Amino acid sequence: MALFVMIIRKMVQNKWLVSSMFFGILMTVALVGTMPIYSEAILSRMLVKDLETFQNEKGIYPGTHWSMIGFYNETSEKRASLIAQMDRFMAAEAAPGFGIPVKELVQERRTKSVSLIPPGTEQDTKKSRQSATLRSYSEFEDHIKLEDGRMPAKQPVDGVYEVLVTDQALANYKAVLDTVFLLKADKIQGNLKIKPVGVFTKKQDDDPYFRNAGLSDMNSAFIIDEGLFAQEFIKGNRIPVSASGWFFVLDYSKMELRNVSQFIDTDKAIRAKVKGKIVQFQSEFNTPALATITEYFERAKQLNKLMWSLNVPVLIMLGFYMFMVSNLIVDRQKNEIAILRSRGAARWQIVLSFAIEGLLLCAIAWAAGPFIGMGLTKVLGASNGFLEFVQRSRMPVHLNDQAFLYGGIAAAVSFLMMLIPVVLATRVSIVGHKQQLARMQRLPFWHKAFLDVAALAVSIYGLTTFNSRLKDLKSLGLSTDDLRIDPLQFVMPALFVLGAGLLLLRLYPFVLKLVYWIGRKWWPPSLYATLIQVGRSNSQYQFLMVFLIMTIAIGVFSAGAARTLNNNTEDRIRYGNGADFVLQAQWQNDKPPPPPPGAPPTDTSLTAPKVIHYLEPSFDPYMKLPGVEQAAKVFVKEKATFASGEKSGVAMLVGVDSDDFGRASWFPNKLLDYPFYEYLNLIAADPRAVLISRTLAEQRGLKKGDTIYVGWEEISSQPFVVFGIIDYFPTFNPNPPIGSIDASDEETKQNAPMLIVGNLSRIQFQLALEPYQVWLKMKPGYSTSEFYDGIEKSKLGLTSIVNTREDLNKAKNDPFLLALNGILTLGFIISILISFVGFLLYWILSLKGRTLQNGIMRAIGLSLRQLIGMLALEQLLTSGVAILIGVAIGNLASLLFVPNFQIAFNPGSLVPPFKVMFAAIDFIRLYSIVIFMLLLGLGILSYMLSRIRVHQALKLGED
Repeated sequence: MALFVMIIRKMVQNKWLVSSMFFGILMTVALVGTMPIYSEAILSRMLVKDLETFQNEKGIYPGTHWSMIGFYNETSEKRASLIAQMDRFMAAEAAPGFGIPVKELVQERRTKSVSLIPPGTEQDTKKSRQSATLRSYSEFEDHIKLEDGRMPAKQPVDGVYEVLVTDQALANYKAVLDTVFLLKADKIQGNLKIKPVGVFTKKQDDDPYFRNAGLSDMNSAFIIDEGLFAQEFIKGNRIPVSASGWFFVLDYSKMELRNVSQFIDTDKAIRAKVKGKIVQFQSEFNTPALATITEYFERAKQLNKLMWSLNVPVLIMLGFYMFMVSNLIVDRQKNEIAILRSRGAARWQIVLSFAIEGLLLCAIAWAAGPFIGMGLTKVLGASNGFLEFVQRSRMPVHLNDQAFLYGGIAAAVSFLMMLIPVVLATRVSIVGHKQQLARMQRLPFWHKAFLDVAALAVSIYGLTTFNSRLKDLKSLGLSTDDLRIDPLQFVMPALFVLGAGLLLLRLYPFVLKLVYWIGRKWWPPSLYATLIQVGRSNSQYQFLMVFLIMTIAIGVFSAGAARTLNNNTEDRIRYGNGADFVLQAQWQNDKPPPPPPGAPPTDTSLTAPKVIHYLEPSFDPYMKLPGVEQAAKVFVKEKATFASGEKSGVAMLVGVDSDDFGRASWFPNKLLDYPFYEYLNLIAADPRAVLISRTLAEQRGLKKGDTIYVGWEEISSQPFVVFGIIDYFPTFNPNPPIGSIDASDEETKQNAPMLIVGNLSRIQFQLALEPYQVWLKMKPGYSTSEFYDGIEKSKLGLTSIVNTREDLNKAKNDPFLLALNGILTLGFIISILISFVGFLLYWILSLKGRTLQNGIMRAIGLSLRQLIGMLALEQLLTSGVAILIGVAIGNLASLLFVPNFQIAFNPGSLVPPFKVMFAAIDFIRLYSIVIFMLLLGLGILSYMLSRIRVHQALKLGED
């Protein structure tokens, strides 16, 4: 207890140092704790988004689970027992097991197929019979509405079972309501009759209660009351029951990554239970969302790997920070440690006292860190770029066991980092301690061990490996399905930054000596004293300078990486779409309609015209749509034929009105040799003019001024003149299909896509008038909902809509891009906070340690302004130099390593070509934060200097 009290008192005496240490441990635990929390949150949101997309695209509600047992030769008692057991299992075990709310549990029963004999049929032949089944559904009446007739009775009426039917079923059986049918089948007990008394339809069109959206599976069925079915057919066995099914309707919007395992396990349990209850293998299962759900395990692994790699630089800095603060704490107590050692205290006793202190701090940080990590996760979710935040829908953020597990590991590592300086300090005796105080210019450990050279060597090796891999991806045309980022792409730049920073710090003392030597005869006393102070105490500044170098350099690199990936993703989508909206309308034509379903196939070559004639709809309504700034007609023929002399081939033909197209389309600057509009002006001058792609020119040996004949199937070719050769054009990808070539083999490049761009008016007049696309450029701040409402009101009859904004939002919400933006931003903010605390801590302790020196300087005549000037100059030679080094290294790291991020895309088919991008706003944010930190720190230190009392400082010196 006495030892514990002593430790608490020691912590109170060093409260600022202990608080700084605790802050570092807390940030480490919180940062590490964000990884599993964020991974679960973002994947949960993306899982729901993907399921919503699945529902919109396929028209199938994904939150369903269907299973069915088919019966064969079981007795009626056996069937009733199996159905009762499965009902209990589905309601009591399966429903809660999914882990998400169950909206409906539909129990479906079916009889074996029976033959219908209409009333008054005199001759009953098997050929004239129609078959049907009787079915029941739980809570069926709550989900239907009657179109005709009434609801059936829940008991037989005069021996006749009343049923519900669909309108199509009545038509199929050529019957009307209240028609009585006699049922015939094997094993039917007695004469059974049914009577349709009501026609039903869905109460809501999008009700997921119905497995089939169009009710087509009920067009050969008669729906009977659930209770009556159980009484007469399950228990009474009037008609043998052939199958029983259970249909779960689940609220998939509540699906989270933590529920995925439960969902899959429950699905497996249901399948095993169903298969275990049947003698013959007769069962059906359908789980639409299973494929989407299972792939998220792999995505979670990839995302966790990415998050660890993104956090490596910050974790390295936090490790440095804790080592530095622990070193400062131990340095202030080295005299006490040396005295205790000289008086017989064992090393383990001294280490134990520091260990107890560290355990207290780490335990508190471990308990609080994951909760802070939850708050940091919300920052991650709101990031839209580096140091850029947007308002997004709230992510489902939850604490999980992994957050505490990872946090515990981080706390344990922090604990070890704290003890390293303590263990080293206990090896020094009182004599050795005094010797060390007299040798302040000792080399740091990393310089002695040449860790800077080792880190640089590893990072350069990694860079070479990435370049080689990128070359292979381009040459082989390999592909990646999603945005994938190799974790080493962030580890290697961090090592490069660390190695380069330490290497420059190795050289910095020589630069100081050179500056001192050059102006030793002219320097004023304040600068002379500052150069002496920095030069003789250079090793003391190393930790602080390493902090600032890594913070700034990684901040610059992070800004470049995030901006490059975000902008290249955006440019790829905009270029691939061509405009803000691309619309395709249905044109009236003389093409014969398709044959009706079930009709025998006919030879359309005898009836269809060789050339289909189209009637062009009015173009004016497009310009009048809400938010439209410019509209353009764009004709695209994927497989047009061309010939020039003896050379021919197939190319994509694009017809445009050059002025409208130039205003409506999107095309990046500096992608071609000349501005894009100048190429459009070339073909505007002559209706015969065309632009051809460089791939066509190289493969067929064409040049400017050549005549080329263009047409397509059933359309006679017409002459055009090549006015220009272009490398890129909106939506055109000049790269060969992925995996189709080896770029190192010149002979296999002949299948690269080719393009011809001509005047739309000439193509329509001399070739053919066929449907074109409408490209729209929208006004800034337009409303998508108003635009869609305008389309609906205009009744344009569109067959397809490409929405670039929607595609951009989808890309922005990719979990890997979100993680990239969020973690880079969060890592930089934490780095800045840690650096600021370390910066203040170091300078405050440094000023306190030089109180006597500063007091003497004030006493011999230096003014407060001169003293503050010396402090500012000292900061310039340390912090300022570190910031300049950080900026230089960060830019160099960006130029070297950011180009390899095109591995995240399909580098062999990337259009526009991958380009490293920087934005001034990123650096303005970055440098503003750093300058604010330095000015705030200088203000605090200046205030402390102003509070020094000369007589107190001198009295302290006398003591």
